[in-house]
Amino acid sequence: MSEQWQYQLRLYLADEVAEAARRDAAAPVLGPLPQILEKHDATMKCQFYAFADYVAQAEADGVEGYPLYEWTKATIEDPIKKAKHLKSFALHINGQEVYPKEEADALEADLQPLVDGTRITRLSRHDTNPASNPQMPERFRKSQA
Repeated sequence: MSEQWQYQLRLYLADEVAEAARRDAAAPVLGPLPQILEKHDATMKCQFYAFADYVAQAEADGVEGYPLYEWTKATIEDPIKKAKHLKSFALHINGQEVYPKEEADALEADLQPLVDGTRITRLSRHDTNPASNPQMPERFRKSQA
């Protein structure tokens, strides 16, 4: 039944590499990463920026329609979590946040050799299966009721 799930890859970069990537997705310090992303029609989105965009959109539209608003806002306001998410980059393929397994597999295979523990510290795969994903803490779920 796993065919129904979509996937997302995330890269975790060293501090100075992440800073460069946030400024310029083609920064020389990224080495061959930009060419691999281009091959797969993929782009990187800093997780912190994605969270901040979600919060800003919720505040512009009215937070009632954004079930993750309080949790996401608390996340970006926490200095430890902010530092963590500034080094994490979601990879989008063809402009999509999640994509079929075959696309994730192909991109992952090309990226894996770049994970050197120095510039790229980690590569992870996430899926849309709710059982695989952590649930929002109870204190935030109560505020939505």
